[in-house]
Amino acid sequence: MRILIATDAWTPQINGVVRTMTTIVASLRSRGHQVHVVGPDSFLSVPCPSYPEIPLAVWPGPQFGRIASSFHPQAIHIVTEGPVGWAAWRWVRRRRLPFTTSYHTRFPEYIQTRLSMGAGPACAILRHFHNAAGATLVATASLQEDLEKHGFTGLAPWTRGVDLTRFSPEPRRDWKAERGISGPVFINVGRVSIEKNIDAFLSLDLPGTKIVVGDGPHLPFLKKTFPKTIFTGRLQDDELSSAYAGGDVFVFPSLTDTFGLVVLEALACGTPVAAFDVTGPRDILASAQGNVGTAGKDLREACLSGLTASRKACRAHAERFTWDVCTDMFENTLIPFG
Repeated sequence: MRILIATDAWTPQINGVVRTMTTIVASLRSRGHQVHVVGPDSFLSVPCPSYPEIPLAVWPGPQFGRIASSFHPQAIHIVTEGPVGWAAWRWVRRRRLPFTTSYHTRFPEYIQTRLSMGAGPACAILRHFHNAAGATLVATASLQEDLEKHGFTGLAPWTRGVDLTRFSPEPRRDWKAERGISGPVFINVGRVSIEKNIDAFLSLDLPGTKIVVGDGPHLPFLKKTFPKTIFTGRLQDDELSSAYAGGDVFVFPSLTDTFGLVVLEALACGTPVAAFDVTGPRDILASAQGNVGTAGKDLREACLSGLTASRKACRAHAERFTWDVCTDMFENTLIPFG
């Protein structure tokens, strides 16, 4: 099948959406599908305000139409609600073609965090965008329930996976010996931006040492505000896995993620998770057999509770999440035409 995927989040960006979609695209191609990804790199772009590393396509509509028409797609999926996503949305709507979408980011809550605005108008726009699709893929049951309460329709489940070869319990980075610090080690990994709520983690009164792995626009502020925290910058490949594994507890303070791939990556490395009781970590941890961490109202209590969790149970739970299942769900939800 000839599958066209329209997305505003694509390489070289590094985030959960890109990791998910690059993995799905590779898997679909391995199954014999012809997949064409239309991302920001297909158009003239400008840096996103406050996120200069994220390109925004400038007036992509005409060019998108030419790209899509020349590819002759048999199924279309729209990943994001940015300029490329809206260009794809208008193109398929004008032609009355069926399509699917996916809901990756809680944009209404994100806008509240970034701009101190009400979430209502953004929610209405997103509902208009997604309800036109034949199906909208959502990562967790709690997210689906929440969106249904806000009038979203046609929602379909779409779990996530983790690379169990890349992320493993060994080797473990010995942070205490390497940095001369005291334990336990509480670690956060991911994009360092305001909506990730990392301040809530770094403000906690915890024993031991806090470590933040990653880069982003909020990093200079956090470095200045929390000088006792260790900031490593971005790590990749084996360094990233051993960093996860070297933590005693992985702390995920975000309130706006729809899943949290980093939670699965931490668990795959045998590291227990502490998080707020919100969509994503709530769903991931709830189905675990054994103590793999806590998603609760009190993040400090969740962090301390994580110290008694089973690293073996963490790895076993992560092994239940495979990219093959994730690809199956994506592939089965597509709506072929033509």
